Amino acid sequence: MADAGADADPEQVARAIVLRRLDTAPRTRYELATVLARRNVPSDVIDRVLDRFTEVGLIDDAAFATAWVVSRHTSRGLGRRVLQQELRRKGVAPELIEQACAQIDDDDERARAYEWALARAERIYRSESAKPMTTLQRRLAGQLARKGYGPGLSYEIARSVLLEVAGERT
Repeated sequence: MADAGADADPEQVARAIVLRRLDTAPRTRYELATVLARRNVPSDVIDRVLDRFTEVGLIDDAAFATAWVVSRHTSRGLGRRVLQQELRRKGVAPELIEQACAQIDDDDERARAYEWALARAERIYRSESAKPMTTLQRRLAGQLARKGYGPGLSYEIARSVLLEVAGERT
């Protein structure tokens, strides 16, 4: 193990690594197990340490997923699809991902996509208003799709937001 001498207790080292990681930000069990494995902590020690941290509530993948969805949807305007991908990469169980993403209903997703698109459309329209509206709509819809919104919703919102911005300019 990289953090300790030859006679160090692997469990002590593992606990110290986990505590340092959790001190900076919440983590999933999978993320912590990956860090410990990279540090050559034996797998039985990894399981014991992570089980104990889960028991006392310092590792809670369900709470992590819930907080992640709320935060990223609100602050970054991400749609359910991208949030699900991010949580899968972090090793969150599929049923916990579904529970966390269920907080965002279709109306919430539509409203957040609209807010994000409106702010973005004003910049696009200002800098590229000489281009055909279909080009601007395609660009904005593509940006919405990369944020995790479905193709139908992306095109619908891009069209209505651009028409709204164009109407204000005339």
